[in-house]
Amino acid sequence: MAKQRNYLLGFGERLTEPVAGTPGGGEKRPPYLFDEARERMTVMLTRTAESLNALPEAACPQGQSVASFLLHPEYYAKSYYPGGFFQASGLRAVGSRSRTITPSKRSPSAKGDPRKPEEAVTTELFVAGARSSFDRLARELPQWTEATPGAKHLTAFEAVRGIDPSERIKPLPDEQGRVPLEIVLHAGEGMSDRFILQGFRDYLAQWELDPDFERLFFAGRLCFLRMMAPAERAEDIARFSFLRVLREMPRLRTTQPILRGNLPGPRAIELPAGDALDPTLRVAVFDGGLPDNSPLTAWADAFDAPGVGPSHPDLLWHGEAVTSAVLFGSADTPGLDRPYSRVDHYRVLDTDSQNDPFELYEVLERITAVLDATPYQFYNLSIGPTLPVDDDDVHAWTAVLDEKLGDGGAVATIAAGNTGEQPDNYPVQPWRVQVPSDCVNGLTVGAFDRRIGEWNRAPYSSRGPGRSPGIVKPDLIAFGGSTHDPFWVCAPGNPGQIITTAGTSFAAPLVLRSAAGVRAHFGNVLSPLAIKALLVHATEEGGHVRDEVGWGRLPGSLDDLVVCPDGCARIVYQDEITASKYRRIRIPMPADGITGDVTITATFCFATEVDPEHPGNYTRSGLEIVFRPNQTMFSNEDAVHPKSAQFFKPADLYPTEQELRRDAHKWETCLHRKRRKRASGLDRPVFDIHYNARSEGHNDAAPRKIRYALVITVEAPKVKDLYDRVVRAYRAQLQPLNPVIEVPVRP
Repeated sequence: MAKQRNYLLGFGERLTEPVAGTPGGGEKRPPYLFDEARERMTVMLTRTAESLNALPEAACPQGQSVASFLLHPEYYAKSYYPGGFFQASGLRAVGSRSRTITPSKRSPSAKGDPRKPEEAVTTELFVAGARSSFDRLARELPQWTEATPGAKHLTAFEAVRGIDPSERIKPLPDEQGRVPLEIVLHAGEGMSDRFILQGFRDYLAQWELDPDFERLFFAGRLCFLRMMAPAERAEDIARFSFLRVLREMPRLRTTQPILRGNLPGPRAIELPAGDALDPTLRVAVFDGGLPDNSPLTAWADAFDAPGVGPSHPDLLWHGEAVTSAVLFGSADTPGLDRPYSRVDHYRVLDTDSQNDPFELYEVLERITAVLDATPYQFYNLSIGPTLPVDDDDVHAWTAVLDEKLGDGGAVATIAAGNTGEQPDNYPVQPWRVQVPSDCVNGLTVGAFDRRIGEWNRAPYSSRGPGRSPGIVKPDLIAFGGSTHDPFWVCAPGNPGQIITTAGTSFAAPLVLRSAAGVRAHFGNVLSPLAIKALLVHATEEGGHVRDEVGWGRLPGSLDDLVVCPDGCARIVYQDEITASKYRRIRIPMPADGITGDVTITATFCFATEVDPEHPGNYTRSGLEIVFRPNQTMFSNEDAVHPKSAQFFKPADLYPTEQELRRDAHKWETCLHRKRRKRASGLDRPVFDIHYNARSEGHNDAAPRKIRYALVITVEAPKVKDLYDRVVRAYRAQLQPLNPVIEVPVRP
């Protein structure tokens, strides 16, 4: 008799309930008293106004300019945002970035004693306004009193200054002549910022430079545009007040195979008969296209994205290999199984893609055109710019894709890149994950090197960390091939052969294949966000460094995702939460108790809107999560809620003290942790979650609900029938997820 398969338990959201929050915080002791803060600000604003007045008229459209306002590190939190000061002064914040500084003073201790300043992370705000407003503020500030509107915020500022043009310039090639540049302006898509674009055009006319205004990308309150210009003109261009970044236009990544050495030759393979297991499930691939004679067209439909030019053989090879990975994984298993889903392959690369320095924008435009017309729930990107993640700025590719994914309605697998072996070239770190794999709403995939025996990050696989928030990148790693154990794909144009390759280009679609397998197995009962959480939840860290492997290695079998072994129960929660609200989530435990050690593994994932102009405050949503292991234990007799215990340890993500102090972990879109507890210390354990919302780094006046997914696994090795006992105890709430389609479980 076949052993019963204990499938995932669904509808965990029935075990949640609203709960009252606990007020926190108290009166803040400022580092600078009002009189001192006013005097400091007067001196700094006077100098700032002078530096802005020294700029050329043409660099300040409609007489407006941008200055830097640096917050004191103790005023980093969104609740201390000095919006009242800017409003009273006729100024507005147009962006920000994180900075690490040592302030002149710290606030006194609780006893009133002075404390030594320490290095800490804070926010630098880019603040715009008329130059006359800066002049007036510098003149009037000495007369301000504590009752003046906005005056209470004076103590929040550590420094104010004009911005040196060199700060806006990323390293450029050391060559003569015109180079392709990417320009980022503090300008949104609305009519109110059109004067900035026209002002930039007029400013550049004096050097007969003509930026391309035919193809602009807007993300948040940033405008991305391209132009050709002499590199020696960079500093002149960077004097334009609303310019945020000037850099060399990145090119698209190469799609050439990366394996070297003696590799196995082609092998014979037998392709399966019949359609995909779930022919109604369609996943999208954006890549180099499929050849007309591709054997994969039995399960994949090829489309040309709007505006794409003629195809190229190398790009067709890459596109077919990526599609093979989605359909069959590494295709060296004798007798390939039928694919889980069909593939819609969109050719977005053409003969210009790796030669034309400006092709980057056209490719992104083709991808967004398809996603606007057909909102796929699952898609793969094994392409992108040759550009590592930048801590100070968000690229158009990242921002645009994060906006598309911000509602949690899709899983996008994104290849981390193949620059892991590149040497340091400070301040550029080419070995870091490549844009757009820094998407906080995407699923970034690196590669490991072998399927059997001891495994490691494949040397070529780009590494973390990502930007904060989004510090854990890649999110996970999957098999990508190596010289010891190559990745096998269907040979282009030959239905009977497979050939070797390697790269994160194939690890990413392998993860998409697993996501499609889960969806085909259970149908629509699991949302894309829940499937993303399940993929992260099943990873194995294996003792490797987080920057190397993210949350860990994805297992090769679907059984590891969807079936609970003996002594284990895995529960999926899918819900939404309103800003500022608290919700209590019960962790299912047998009603009659258990003995021995209990391991609880939990993975939270949520999707969020983003603010591309505020990289350090990029995510608009965050979850504060508190673990309460025992409902009978309280800190004191006046406590409202049971005593908390550490679960998602911030130091796991942010190792330095100054990073921990700013609570950045609360704004991460994915948290994953495993904890072992004695069963005797657990009594109706729960997670309490609180949804924080912000916009442009400060309190959001109109936040929307967000979707979240949670996967919890409870393991008790001494209780072999744990699954059955949990099902009995929660039979009115939890329900095993029965497959709608049986799928093969091997890799």
